[in-house]
Amino acid sequence: MSRAQILGLVLGVGGFGALVAATVSNEWKVTTRASSVITATWVYQGLWMNCAGNALGSFHCRPHFTIFKVEGYIQACRGLMIAAVSLGFFGSIFALFGMKCTKVGGSDKAKAKIACLAGIVFILSGLCSMTGCSLYANKITTEFFDPLFVEQKYELGAALFIGWAGASLCIIGGVIFCFSISDNNKTPRMGYAYNGATSVMSSRTKYHGREGDFKTTNPSKQFDKNAYV
Repeated sequence: MSRAQILGLVLGVGGFGALVAATVSNEWKVTTRASSVITATWVYQGLWMNCAGNALGSFHCRPHFTIFKVEGYIQACRGLMIAAVSLGFFGSIFALFGMKCTKVGGSDKAKAKIACLAGIVFILSGLCSMTGCSLYANKITTEFFDPLFVEQKYELGAALFIGWAGASLCIIGGVIFCFSISDNNKTPRMGYAYNGATSVMSSRTKYHGREGDFKTTNPSKQFDKNAYV
């Protein structure tokens, strides 16, 4: 059992879970602290819903009713995060098939190829998530520091940091899986053959051969003595 593959699987699956949590979260951007102190209300926006709450503890969420009225960067982030979650799911399955401790996947060479494929899929998943979160964060920071932007300004939400963390874990886990191929080549499975029966037979043949030699030599010696007598 390879420790590197176990570590890569834990990081990859953990990153996949973080990507799922970031995708379904509604805290991609939140209202700024200055405005929330004055109005005593908070607004959270995600890829799928807009939520608002007040100081009394009541919250109300409203989904995006139509796709065509959603801004382009939100649609792009949706596609990237859905691709990241899908790739992470398939990467987790490939990683299970490519591990040494599992009995599925075929020979060692086939398992090494599957493990490399799982690593590549994990890396692609992390890159998709990193791109989507960075694109969304760039839009927030651009509007926040724009002095001509007079609408509501937002700050980075917790979902962005979760997405970045999950992307980092997926990339690291994918790199570990890719490098685990060299570990498979260095420590191949050893095959042992049972040679007990052949050793016994060989010893018996040697023993019988010696008896035959002894029997063939003794009559010759006796014949020589009788001849001279």
